[in-house]
Amino acid sequence: MRELIRDQGILEVEKLPFWTGPIKIWPLTGGITNRNYGVQDADGQRYAVRLGQDIPRHGVMRFNEQTAAQAAAKAGISPKIMYTAPGVMISRLLPGRTLTQDEIRQPENLARIVELLRRCHGEMAKHLHGPLLAFWVFQINRAYAASLGDDGPLAGELERLCALNEALEQRVGKVNIVYAHNDLLAGNIFDDGARLWLLDWDYAGFNTPLFDLANLSSNNGFFPTDDATLLELYLDAAPDAHTLDAFKALKCASLLRETLWSAVSEKFSTIAFDYAAYTRDNLSRLNVAIADLG
Repeated sequence: MRELIRDQGILEVEKLPFWTGPIKIWPLTGGITNRNYGVQDADGQRYAVRLGQDIPRHGVMRFNEQTAAQAAAKAGISPKIMYTAPGVMISRLLPGRTLTQDEIRQPENLARIVELLRRCHGEMAKHLHGPLLAFWVFQINRAYAASLGDDGPLAGELERLCALNEALEQRVGKVNIVYAHNDLLAGNIFDDGARLWLLDWDYAGFNTPLFDLANLSSNNGFFPTDDATLLELYLDAAPDAHTLDAFKALKCASLLRETLWSAVSEKFSTIAFDYAAYTRDNLSRLNVAIADLG
């Protein structure tokens, strides 16, 4: 079944009107909500082709992703977008590789990632036009919980997790708003050998900048010393007590969102991925983070 889906994707790529001559196509690995392909044209130019329809259950709307990716390219933090159509986006294919979680936690790489995030938060809004989405993690968590219902994965945990979500939202309190990435997995941070880039804008939207920091931490196994380094680099100072508490609450909210995202995927997705194990892993990490929150 997966090979049939892949072949169909290659056929879709071949038919795109962007090409002016023969092309070579190969699948790109790493995504579980999109189909991604590398393409080389007759002139030797290389492109990344991203195929994906809207996923309302996860709040993924392709108009929003494409607008964000174009703005990120203009801000100089993501590859140039060459072509878009409904469900299709073509960008320059960068040489290099994504970072590992261990590499992300290294202080020298953290400094480079913080610079990317500052440019994202400070520059992208200048290049955004038209209607766009917000990413308020607590509302997203409520939507996921409603989608799961009483008979889905996490049924025995859902009441506790919903109460936790409300408590975390109250704990965060008032926030500043920027345009944020909101999905800072290691696979979305790319090193071309000279500089770093941010990839994959599926969940981009207006949010507090502190969520991107908390999301980076929760997705990449940060230790308290890593968190301290990250916050001081971004803030140019040690965080005050309220900022640190809000960061920890958002870190829990990020892990809660990843847990609920996985449970919803476990219930509804047809992709061959072990969502059940991913749900259990994130729930376990969430419980550790809650204990640290105090």
